[in-house]
Order: sequence, then C-alpha cells, then structure tokens
Amino acid sequence: MDRLGAMAQFVRVVEAGSFSAAARVLGQGQPAVSKAVAQLEARLGLRLLTRTTRALTLTDAGRAYYDRARLALDAAEEAEAAARGAAAALTGRLRVCAPVTFARLHIVPALAGFRAAHPALDVDLVLDDRRIDLVQEGIDVAIRAGDMPDSSMVATRLAEGVRRVVAAPAYWHARAPVEDPADLAALDFIAYGPGPGGLDWIFSQGGATRHVRMTSRLRMSALEGVREAVFAGLGFAIMSQWAADDAIAAGTARALLPDYSLPSVDLWAVYPAGRQPPARARLFADFVQRCVNRSHPAGTPFR
Repeated sequence: MDRLGAMAQFVRVVEAGSFSAAARVLGQGQPAVSKAVAQLEARLGLRLLTRTTRALTLTDAGRAYYDRARLALDAAEEAEAAARGAAAALTGRLRVCAPVTFARLHIVPALAGFRAAHPALDVDLVLDDRRIDLVQEGIDVAIRAGDMPDSSMVATRLAEGVRRVVAAPAYWHARAPVEDPADLAALDFIAYGPGPGGLDWIFSQGGATRHVRMTSRLRMSALEGVREAVFAGLGFAIMSQWAADDAIAAGTARALLPDYSLPSVDLWAVYPAGRQPPARARLFADFVQRCVNRSHPAGTPFR
C-alpha cells in the first residue's frame, strides 16, 4: 500500500473510533486495516495508537501525525476536485456539528437534496449545543449561533436573525398584560445555557433603550429543552427567530412585545484553525445558508 493509502486508513480508524468500524466503512476486513496501521507504525518507528480491549487512544505522536495526515488528505481531495471541476459531486467524509434544534428544524428536513447532489459523500452530523473542540472531535465545519470570541477559529457569517420573547398562549392569558419590558422581570424566565441566574437584556424602541434584569430559577443546557418548557407553560424565554417562528406560526407559542427589538444573533460556519477548509465543508456551509434563506426569504429579519 502506498503512503497516502496507509495515511487514509489510519485517519479512517481514528475518525471511526475502531478498526472494525473503519473496516466496515472501507469495505475491507478488520485484519487488513489493522495490519495497514501496524505497518505504518513500523515504517515510522512510532506508536500512533494505544490499543485496549475497549478503545483506541491516540498517542502524542499519533495526534501530531493525524493532524498532518488530515491536512494532506484534504489537500489531495482539493486537488482532485479542482481537476474534476467545480460542478463535480463531492466525495469522502464530511463531519458536521450543529445545535440540536437548528439542525432538526432547518438542516435535516433539507438534507435529502444535499445528499442527492453528492451521493458519494459520507455525512456525519453531530448534534450538540455545546461548543466542542473541533480538532479533537474531527469536525470539518460547525454551525454556531452567537458571538465568536475565539479568534483562533476560522468563521464565516451566514446570517443575522432577531430574537423574540415567546411563551405559550395559556401562560400569557393567565397573567396580567405585558406592555413594557420591565413587566418581564416579575415573570418566570426560562434561561438557556450555563451561567448565573440573573441575565441582563437590552430592549430597543424608536432609538431608545431599556435595560431589564431578569432572574431565572429554571435553566436549560439545550434549546430543545427550553422550547419544550415554553410549550408546557413553565414560563417565557428569549429565542432566536429560527428557533421560535415555527411554533409561533403553529400557535403553540406567542411573541410578546413585538414593538421592541432585542440584540440580533449571528449564525456562523466555523472551521478548525490551522488548515484550509475543504471544499465539502465550504459547500455544506453554503447549503445551510440556502436553508436559512428559504426559511426566511429576503425582506424578513433573518438576512
């Protein structure tokens, strides 16, 4: 086996998590894949993997070799894509991370079209609201919402969306009318994400701003939980419109204070630092952007 082939075998084992899983993906026998990696280690004179009965673990040398090998394979795929032309179908493996609710509402329903255009591409969709380590998890592109404080990441802004104050209609009907942002401080706020119980929000209207500090006794680490808590009438939440508009349209949630605006939230495609994003990752980010634009066409707040 040539060096590039052995390198690809090793990368597949690392990303699949086991020799047997890699063998299934490669369409080979597990002994052949194990032998290829052993021969690679022998040629390098290094142990790349620590093998136990339960798991494979990269050694320090293995981590360094994997990072370089991934770059080399990406470069090879880029060269092949350039030779075939921009219209060629994608091949290889794409590993994407996206927030659970965003993926459920906007990516998964449209994924059939992307896969039909690129039937030879393997897609791993990792659904996680946390900001996981892209390099450690082998992620090609992550879809994230909010600020991008980590300057080491390579990020492309896909869209901007407004935030809405939402709750179940029954929750609002059982309480005094909410006509001013200050009225929210006395209600049950369902907070999203880690952090202290108190949160400051800035409401704007006609150039004037209002600061409202809310406290929360119910906090969720996943937006899917926030939505379900809202639907169950446990309180109100502040959500991005991509997470709320379907429920508002269906009547399971109601937007309050429509004359006030909150700071917008950006949607990003984020790539691991230190390497050129492969074509398959960039094209998937373009696909996500089209999904958002279809959900919120030009002229709506998501722009």
